Amino acid sequence: MTIPKRVVLGISGASGGAIALNIAALLAARPDVELHLVISTAAERTLSHEVGPNAIGALEALAAHRHPVGDIGAAIASGSFETAGMIIAPCSMRTTSAIAAGLSDTLLTRAADVHLKERRRLVLVVRESPLHLGHLRAMAAVTEYGAIVAPAVPAFYLGAVSMADVVEQIARRAIDLLALGGPAQAASWTGLPR
Repeated sequence: MTIPKRVVLGISGASGGAIALNIAALLAARPDVELHLVISTAAERTLSHEVGPNAIGALEALAAHRHPVGDIGAAIASGSFETAGMIIAPCSMRTTSAIAAGLSDTLLTRAADVHLKERRRLVLVVRESPLHLGHLRAMAAVTEYGAIVAPAVPAFYLGAVSMADVVEQIARRAIDLLALGGPAQAASWTGLPR
């Protein structure tokens, strides 16, 4: 029996909740992955506005576990809870800055801090434009600490024809950065073929 790789998906309040849904669907389709979810309060509002009132339920259905953002003592807040990595998508500049400053005031930022201290992969799909110097410095700091900053930037050379194509490409790229290996990923939540 193969033990599944635990992956944490954090969702902050930045625009781009569809990316999180796509990542969750792609990871949930993998039999070798156990998905753990943590959603900030601001993300709940953004997801409802951008994706619809059923977005949270759809995410919870895809995850093995959803951890409340205020539960600082949840399993994912401990380095002894082994994971294959964490993605925060979308990752707001508030969350990026909190991680850069070592602020572990929510389970989202605590789990990210744990991934950095344990030298595990942490992928931040940052969403902001334009960027001021403080944003750039926060992104430089988390990169120096070991995180991978992967802005939600479309790969125009792939010839995407819809927003769903762009979202899927960004989601697949974030997952690729975890270097999970294993079986090929299934179709995304949008139903697009790979």
